Amino acid sequence: MILPSTENIFTCHNNKRLTRDNTCIIIYFFNQVSHSLLVLASTLGSASAFSTSSSSALRRTIATAPTTSTTTSTTRSMSVLDSFFGKKEFAAPCVMGDESIMSPKAHGTSETPVQKDLRWKCDYDTADRICNFNRHYAEYAGYWLTTSFVEDARAVAKEGKEITFYDSNTGKPLFVAPKGRSMEDFLKESGSHGWPSFRDEEVVWENVRCLGDGESVSVDGTHLGHNLPDSSGNRYCINLVSVAGRPVGGEEE
Repeated sequence: MILPSTENIFTCHNNKRLTRDNTCIIIYFFNQVSHSLLVLASTLGSASAFSTSSSSALRRTIATAPTTSTTTSTTRSMSVLDSFFGKKEFAAPCVMGDESIMSPKAHGTSETPVQKDLRWKCDYDTADRICNFNRHYAEYAGYWLTTSFVEDARAVAKEGKEITFYDSNTGKPLFVAPKGRSMEDFLKESGSHGWPSFRDEEVVWENVRCLGDGESVSVDGTHLGHNLPDSSGNRYCINLVSVAGRPVGGEEE
């Protein structure tokens, strides 16, 4: 591996550009190791639909919907990765789930595709790929800001209400926010990370589970995002397209 010059400017996960930053260099090396392990895991599992030629190629493959065999391959790859990193147990009240939740079903990892009329004008095709044919990747950072979500959220806040976020596949409630903070605080934290970010008290644990590698999923097999704990505790970094469903037979809250 060729060491990068400290004169270079790196782009970190939070999209902030840093110069001569040791933290960023550490992140760079971690990403290199993680990428190598993902290549190894995919090779040992079987032929993966995700290209490992470069990190940019990995991100582009989310535009191609994998088949059921790809989901099986991804599950095997996850098992190999677990052997390297080990599974985590996240602090309560986080409810842990088993890998079997994401086993192949009628439509990817779920029984049904996403709803046709998603909230906040979320894109159907993007939502279906991320929710049902994906275990690692996400809508691009800041996607949620291109939808009508922020405007709607502030309108709800003026009425002193919370927003219930429903599974884009099943319509089951998954998150209710904000709780224990203002809507502006919720939007600010989400904006700083690039995706809607929820805390433990905002999760509907009846319908949400966290897997050993941090993947956040619904009990019905919808990929939601990942738990990325920080100094304040568990933080669930969630794709808006995964929680833009409408309640089945009920009124939106």
